Amino acid sequence: MTRNAKAAALPRLRMLDLEPRSGMDAAEVLDGLRQPQKQLQPKYFYDEAGSKLFERICDLPEYYPTRTELAIITDSANAMADCVGPSAVLIEPGAGSSRKTRLLLDSLRTPAAYVPIDISRDFLLASAAELAADYPQVEILPVCADFSGALTLPEPSVPALRNVIYFPGSTIGNFTQDQAAELLTRLRELAGARGGLLIGVDLLKSPEILEPAYNDSAGITAAFNMNVLARCNRELGADFRLNAFRHQAVFDREAGRIEMRLVSLADQQVMVAGEAFSFSRDEHIVTEYSHKYSLEGFATLAARAGFVREQVWTDPQDLFSVQYLVSA
Repeated sequence: MTRNAKAAALPRLRMLDLEPRSGMDAAEVLDGLRQPQKQLQPKYFYDEAGSKLFERICDLPEYYPTRTELAIITDSANAMADCVGPSAVLIEPGAGSSRKTRLLLDSLRTPAAYVPIDISRDFLLASAAELAADYPQVEILPVCADFSGALTLPEPSVPALRNVIYFPGSTIGNFTQDQAAELLTRLRELAGARGGLLIGVDLLKSPEILEPAYNDSAGITAAFNMNVLARCNRELGADFRLNAFRHQAVFDREAGRIEMRLVSLADQQVMVAGEAFSFSRDEHIVTEYSHKYSLEGFATLAARAGFVREQVWTDPQDLFSVQYLVSA
């Protein structure tokens, strides 16, 4: 029996497919490259090749966020489950492999349902099927959608007391302050008046720790970054010469963020979806921001979106935090 067939046979698994666009949006890519500071959206990292590269990044010795957050959740899962409470629907935008979610599901008391949201249909269904098999007491309701857009959520079979959004992995750092406030507002509305948000937030720290995390010695992050140009070539008929660009990640102290860049090694012209773009030597495309926050700074951002922090957990070195927020 195939994995999809197994998924269909599981009575506690129902999938809602909102049919999101999975390929690159030519208009969005062209608009980004027309800006005075050329940019590509970080969501375009995650095709099949990019997702596999990111899984490797998470296990790199320089990349502290994943293992640090996993350690925090392992140590404090029961306390986090107390915040979530019984009979809650746990909703995870951008769920991916749900690796961290298992730690939380192990500690939750009578969860009403788990709703993973992901744009990759096959990956989502396979992950949800594994969870349904491993947690037969939990109704698994995957939603195939782009969580940055409008969302429709399925109704669980069992009445729920509240919705709790689970947003680990410091994904919130990929958004500008205004974008992050807008996303947090939508997550608060999705959670509802009695709901909450359990979120991973990377903390400000020295560049000596930050920059190696995005410039690993094995070159995996560089390959991950360069893959977005390969994807442009494949999906948009672009003619980027990959050996004419290099990966760069630098910490911007004033903005409090890592900037991932692709730097042109020469004066050159590139065609993308039939439009010509000129690059001068050392000109760069911004492919990702990764904002880092102080605890006070993130509390201020959360307040803009109508949230107040109830609880925060950090590691002994204060590298990373997991925070529980509720509507103000």
